[in-house]
Amino acid sequence: MSTGTMPGPTRAGGPGHGVPAGRRHRRRLLVGFGIAVLALVVVCFLSLALGARPIDPGSVLQALLHYDKNDNDSLVVVDSRVPRTLLGIVAGLALGLAGTIMQGLARNPLADPGILGVNFGASLAVVVAITAFGITSVSGYVWFAFAGAAAASVIVYVVASRGREGATPVKLALAGAAVSAALGSLITAVLLTSQVSLDALRFWQVGSLAGRGYDVVWQVLPTVVVGTILALGLGRVLNGLALGDDVARGLGQRVGLSRLLSAAAIVLLCGSATAAAGPIAFVGLVVPHAARWAVGTDYRWILAFSAVIAPTLLLACDVVGRVVASPGELQVGIVTAFVGAPMFIALVRRRKPVTL
Repeated sequence: MSTGTMPGPTRAGGPGHGVPAGRRHRRRLLVGFGIAVLALVVVCFLSLALGARPIDPGSVLQALLHYDKNDNDSLVVVDSRVPRTLLGIVAGLALGLAGTIMQGLARNPLADPGILGVNFGASLAVVVAITAFGITSVSGYVWFAFAGAAAASVIVYVVASRGREGATPVKLALAGAAVSAALGSLITAVLLTSQVSLDALRFWQVGSLAGRGYDVVWQVLPTVVVGTILALGLGRVLNGLALGDDVARGLGQRVGLSRLLSAAAIVLLCGSATAAAGPIAFVGLVVPHAARWAVGTDYRWILAFSAVIAPTLLLACDVVGRVVASPGELQVGIVTAFVGAPMFIALVRRRKPVTL
């Protein structure tokens, strides 16, 4: 076929040769995002259907559309698996966005919820709630965990902000490591004197979506919604910070305010997810890398893809944990460690690693 009769997309960016490269790139991203959303929908349906008691798709739809409290399938799907799936979506969304912002803010490809002391702050607050107030239910200590995560993050940011340069990526990482070590020592000291706290914390700290009801979802949903709105608006901010502080300032960006808003989003998102489901590893670490590999270095798209890929990964791991150990189950925190570790190794061993 002659190329002179009809313009074709053979040369990206060439004048008069088909669709412009920018438009084609955006179209590919939209198609990829649609596929990611479809994958999330499929995984959500599997989460409702699979478990110790598999339920066929027709019965799942029947339970969702025509709930009957006298029907066993309805009880399993609506009362048990729907809140579990919703929590997986909420927690996965929060972890994916928080991990992306952490890596962009710290310009550190290994940044995860532990870098700002979130996990240790939440763990210490849970230990205090159990030991001092006798609270052992998830819905009871979820607010303690959130407050602890937020307090630890604020302490890390304040410590890192000292000095003329402010909260630089290196200072954030060092302050986070120091605060985490201190909080870890306090947790160990309390657990050595309280067997009850040790038993209760062990169940929460493994990371799980099981045993959480609608009450836990509603408790963390407001903060996740606010954090998500804030996070999705930080795309341009993170793009500026990725160029370095001096370049960002030269472009008119207020670096200090940008870091403060990013830290606030991390506190809201990661604190909520950790409080509700426990410290789940690798989701906030691996997902931003996968999104960056798929879409490039534009944080506006990285955030959007991470918001979809993360809950898909978390729910898929939860489903795998139910199936491989049936009639029992492996908690999702254990499965994400098994799945996330080789995925992360594969990402960091790529010959052309994706830059931040």
